[in-house]
Amino acid sequence: MNIILAIILGTAFGFALDRAKASNPQKIINMLRLKDFHLMKVILFAIGFSSLLLFILLALNIIDTAHLSVKPAYAGVILGGAILGLGFAIGGYCPGTCIVAAGRGRKDALFFIVGGLLGAFVYMLVFGVIENTALFTQISGGAIGLAETNPEKFQSVFGNVPALVIAGPIALIFMAVAFLLPGSTNESE
Repeated sequence: MNIILAIILGTAFGFALDRAKASNPQKIINMLRLKDFHLMKVILFAIGFSSLLLFILLALNIIDTAHLSVKPAYAGVILGGAILGLGFAIGGYCPGTCIVAAGRGRKDALFFIVGGLLGAFVYMLVFGVIENTALFTQISGGAIGLAETNPEKFQSVFGNVPALVIAGPIALIFMAVAFLLPGSTNESE
């Protein structure tokens, strides 16, 4: 059943990415160059809306906090994020959008997929050598969330303040920024 749900949700997510034009690398590059804010608006609104919905459902005890996890921060995560961001800016794809673009028939997306798989393979080969280095030293005590969602699992910056009180305004700010951003800085696009 889990695999069927994953296929359904993955298909729906891929459809949403394609409808938002995230399968077009030029749209992503233009967003990163601050020339076209369409995708940025979609991303910010989606983050805000889904966060608000999540924390409302948590506050109503509809979602069990045991299903949430905060991943520890490591120096290697920052380095890996920088490498991913660089590839994102150069290639115009992220791991999700390249799959959607390949499904659309874009051959350049296949190179991005192969590159990602090759990078994961190289990481697997060198992991034993780097696992005890500073790349895996936890930053700020590791798993720390902004708001309290599961105090048995991880700490929060704001202690006993309910998560919705912290996350709600942040989510609303994300959605407001999405509405206030222009669609494009170049009207001819």
